[in-house]
Amino acid sequence: MLGMDNNSVFIIAELSANHGGDINIAKQTIKAAKRAGADAIKLQTYRADTITLDVKNDYFKIDHNSHWDGRYLYDLYEEAYTPWEWHQELFETAENEGLVCFSSPFDFSAVDLLESLNVPIYKIASFEITDIPLIKYVASKGKPIIISTGIATIDDIELALETCRGENNNDITLLKCTSQYPALPEDCNLNTIPDLKIRFGTKIGLSDHTLGIEAPVVAVSLGAKVIEKHFMVDKSIGGPDAHFSLDEKEFTELVKAVRKAEKMLGKVDYDLTEKKIKSREFSRSLFVSEDVKTGDLITSSNVKSVRPGHGLHPKHYNNILGKSFTKDLKKGTPLSQQMIEGFNV
Repeated sequence: MLGMDNNSVFIIAELSANHGGDINIAKQTIKAAKRAGADAIKLQTYRADTITLDVKNDYFKIDHNSHWDGRYLYDLYEEAYTPWEWHQELFETAENEGLVCFSSPFDFSAVDLLESLNVPIYKIASFEITDIPLIKYVASKGKPIIISTGIATIDDIELALETCRGENNNDITLLKCTSQYPALPEDCNLNTIPDLKIRFGTKIGLSDHTLGIEAPVVAVSLGAKVIEKHFMVDKSIGGPDAHFSLDEKEFTELVKAVRKAEKMLGKVDYDLTEKKIKSREFSRSLFVSEDVKTGDLITSSNVKSVRPGHGLHPKHYNNILGKSFTKDLKKGTPLSQQMIEGFNV
């Protein structure tokens, strides 16, 4: 699932509203995401009238100390949506680039559109985690589901999972998400990521809205197997999401950093590789530290635990003190059991 058969982190470039209302920019963005190293491009499938009402009262006016304050929901979504007639061409562009293309649907008709395009994955956006009928309909399609938890309580998450599993859909990934745009570092609480896995028994990841690339790297170190980040080909295009999206250069750096973090994490490993064996030459061992004659007693002056590691293991040190040398030895000679009277390892 999610292209993670090789256990690598699945990196999603979120197109969202970053197309300026121009399908050619959207297609350029998909191609740029491929160049930047993304595994997938994600759309959002809605129209303004499938996500909200065209009403100009205070209920529908944004007032959350955000970049969008003062705007009405309908007007914002009218500007931000990705036209449905673009979807097939965008899916084809992604396929030609070798990218997985999927989407967040916001109502049943969006799911139906995506099904007609044979979408391979569904994403439930943070604010839709309480839309149980939508989750049930998505889960009934039998595709892998990614669910963001930006506004969710434990009860919300449990109900969403129960709904999916009730449709015999168990291929679920939960994403830690901070639903601020941009999100502040102190509000990220990334330690929630491993707790999601322990508490709910799902795959885990991060939908990141911070500025920069640090949060995804930390998330990977905590076990995240999916990283989602808003992406645009050129910030000069502007738009509702531009202020917290990464451009191609920044996204490329994110991908490099995540891949490097994966390499660093590696696996649980206590085996002695050739590199480790070679490095053990710099460990301590027992050496003759001054010239000695046959029959001299071993003391703390004439035998020391020093680097490199060519002599006896230091664990034998106390057991050989007071024993006799079997031959004349020069300072700097690695000690062996044959050089010590009556000593066997």
